[in-house]
Amino acid sequence: MKPLHRATFLATVCASAPDFWTLTKPEVNFLIVIATFTGFYLGCPGNLDPFLFARLFHTLCGTLLVASGAGTLNQYLESRFDAQMRRTCKRPIAAGRLQPATALWFGVSLSVIGVVYLLIAVNALASLLAALTLTSYLVFYTPLKRKTPLCTFVGAVPGAMPILIGWAAASGSASSERAWILYAVLFLWQFPHFMAIAWMYREDYAQAGYLMFPTNSEEKFLAWVTSVASFALFVASIGAVSVNNGGTFQYFGTVMLGSGLLYCAMRQVLRRSRIAARQLLKATIVYLPLQFLIFVLGKS
Repeated sequence: MKPLHRATFLATVCASAPDFWTLTKPEVNFLIVIATFTGFYLGCPGNLDPFLFARLFHTLCGTLLVASGAGTLNQYLESRFDAQMRRTCKRPIAAGRLQPATALWFGVSLSVIGVVYLLIAVNALASLLAALTLTSYLVFYTPLKRKTPLCTFVGAVPGAMPILIGWAAASGSASSERAWILYAVLFLWQFPHFMAIAWMYREDYAQAGYLMFPTNSEEKFLAWVTSVASFALFVASIGAVSVNNGGTFQYFGTVMLGSGLLYCAMRQVLRRSRIAARQLLKATIVYLPLQFLIFVLGKS
């Protein structure tokens, strides 16, 4: 490569770096890292000394690669719909800053490298769970968003998988009831979180053809999904503390966090406003890392 061409190539890569970073959905990946770490830490045998720092590092790296690939490929598949929504029209592909083919290869590369990395550096089960997460997210959840409001239920299945990936990476198994109760917590958390987003941007979603709510029964669907899932999350979180032999601090913290989230959820159900939805969204973002921190601190 000639010096001038090399300089031009490097300048292009550097200029596009922020867009490639945006494609990976870093704000989502932050929560994925927290969930994966929680699953790994709680899945480690209690008598393990020293702690498996190297395996944890490999687990987080591999999971991040797969999650980044999934986020990129999701934006590739939905780019023409993203362009119709104010919330997403400035994304790199939708705005025309990156070519779809470039994003496709970037997403495929991240995904394949992540799955293979987990297989080599961690174990086959963690790699398999990551591959299933990627496939179900792209093949089932992504197209269903334009066909049925039940897409949220389908998407919550791969959305909660980082817990099991972390647990499997640490223990080599995902059959423990403790792992599945943690999975249930993350599974249920997604409903008030995504219902808040869907309500805030429901006109945007409708304009782009996404069926986030049933026709003519938006408020009833919002009320049922948000309230039932929030109450179930409260119960599941207490159950997770119980099976992990948590103490008074863990129970108190879980009840306080759950009560706060329930308050925000029921206010959104009653008011059905953008302000209440935004407050519920913020509450869910605060809730998850703090609740997982309580689980981690409560490990005996």
